[in-house]
Amino acid sequence: MSKTLFDKLWDLHTVADLGNGNSLLHIDRVFLHERTGSIALQSIAEKNRKVRMPAQVFCTMDHIVDTFPGRGDETLMPSGREFIETTRIEAKAAGIQLFDIGDARQGIVHVVSPEQGIALPGLTMVCPDSHTCTLGGLGALAWGIGSTDAEHAMVTSTLRIRKPRTMRVTFSGSTRPGVSAKDMILHLIGLYSASGGSGYAVEFAGPAIEALSVEARMTLCNMAVEFSAFTGLVAPDEKTIEFTRGRKYAPSGRDWDKASRHWETLVTDQDACFDAEIIIDCADICCSVTWGTSPQHMVAVTGEIPDPSRETNPASRQAMNRALEYMDLKPGTAIADIRLDAAFIGSCTNARLSDLRLAAEYLRGKHIAPGMKAVVVPGSTKVKLAAEAEGLDQIFIEAGFEWRESGCSMCFYAGGETFGPGKRVISSTNRNFEGRQGPGTRTHLASPLTVAASAVAGFIREAGGEGVK
Repeated sequence: MSKTLFDKLWDLHTVADLGNGNSLLHIDRVFLHERTGSIALQSIAEKNRKVRMPAQVFCTMDHIVDTFPGRGDETLMPSGREFIETTRIEAKAAGIQLFDIGDARQGIVHVVSPEQGIALPGLTMVCPDSHTCTLGGLGALAWGIGSTDAEHAMVTSTLRIRKPRTMRVTFSGSTRPGVSAKDMILHLIGLYSASGGSGYAVEFAGPAIEALSVEARMTLCNMAVEFSAFTGLVAPDEKTIEFTRGRKYAPSGRDWDKASRHWETLVTDQDACFDAEIIIDCADICCSVTWGTSPQHMVAVTGEIPDPSRETNPASRQAMNRALEYMDLKPGTAIADIRLDAAFIGSCTNARLSDLRLAAEYLRGKHIAPGMKAVVVPGSTKVKLAAEAEGLDQIFIEAGFEWRESGCSMCFYAGGETFGPGKRVISSTNRNFEGRQGPGTRTHLASPLTVAASAVAGFIREAGGEGVK
């Protein structure tokens, strides 16, 4: 029988059919970070249990750590030091690999796991973090879990999961110059809502997906959870195999030959059926930005703020009105007329080397607008060092950006740092709900290139300048 990629991965990892749509799946690798992983590790220790396969569990310091130069264990977050120290103690006791502060392998969990070759095509991987679906860009079956499930996965190497339905989103044609994977996923969410993928494992396919780099595919899959999907997937191909080759934890020698041959089989069969299909014409995708408090509140950078009165659904209309109030915006306002206070480039969505290269190339010889605060936070220490070797850090600094150590930083407010109440921020991150970047902070999501162009203008802008007044 013909199978989708998701069905193949599910079947390969099914230990037992538990009935009523539930399965017991084997979990290949578990990732942790200090914010939620410390809780799971501490619970295991308190119950006098053991991590079943310590070599398959990895932890990094990323969520709570400060990103200021010269950082240590102290953070702006109250009790942050306690989280960090507890994680360090429990990771050592459990015998798992920790990428600690000062380790050249440290960084955001969804960035370091693929760059180290821990995340691989065809594996099942979980982490107590909702954006674990990022790793689907490699052709892995990866999803976010809670700390209790993380504890279970570490102790038993299994999880009880209800199998989701399957959806294929095909991006047909080719994208316009300047349109990124971030714009593609925002376009999808804007068309079908932030709940459009609920209950589905989503496979992204089509010529435009094949044309994306592996890092761009990870950006796309990263925000599958903002589509409410169980996970996102892109079938591995030659790009994926070359991306993985030679990485520290990737197979080598004869094991590599065997693994790469297996990865080549991880594709959806030609006549396989999905429970739902969506086709997106890439000609319709523009450089996008969010105006409200959900990723579905998106519009072309050249567009204007929509009018809630035209919304027929009462709940949607109410949500739009609330968003406008929080964001302090009026219907009909041109996006190009929205003045900004700050710009942020970072996060597990858009802080890889390719993202920084693109933004830096635009910023070369330019400077951010007067009064703007701009921050760039590499996704990992490896990304940071590579960017510095290419001189990208100097381009950012000369343009007026702060250059930071790696971590989640102001993607969210757990670290205690914020741009401030009422400040309007253009951000390469993945979430824009109320207070996401701090109490009262107003966040507009966009690609790194759009963030860079907007930082220079002081208003929301495309890098190409279309729509500039």
